Amino acid sequence: MQASLNSHSTALAQNGVYSADMAGRPPTKDAPNFGKRLSAARRLKGLSQEALAKLLGTTRVNIGYYERKATNPTLEFIQRCADALEVPLSDLIGPEASKNGHKPGPPSKLQQQIEEIRRLPRSKQRFVSELLDTVLQKAGGGKAA
Repeated sequence: MQASLNSHSTALAQNGVYSADMAGRPPTKDAPNFGKRLSAARRLKGLSQEALAKLLGTTRVNIGYYERKATNPTLEFIQRCADALEVPLSDLIGPEASKNGHKPGPPSKLQQQIEEIRRLPRSKQRFVSELLDTVLQKAGGGKAA
């Protein structure tokens, strides 16, 4: 029987259905919203669970737990994750359902750029705003506010 299971696993791996990286039982229910958002933000940042764990001073197993199972993480842990991933806290714990029809999760590139602009000195913000006004006027043919 064991030989049969091993040959079946090998066949699945060769067909691309199963890889050696996949271990354990598949989840029986969806991950909590925080876990989904944590995973999405981590991947957007290009980090593995191991790399995020090192940034937070914890283990890969602990990160996996928070991404797949934890339903009530501490605010301190959420804040540390937001800091490590350089995202606003609201990206990790935002509203359950988005009112604008978009899926919750990390901000778009445009939203990230807007956040960067907000952190600029006022004079540089004015420059970017004037630049955008010019581009929008030419692109849309209308008058920008």
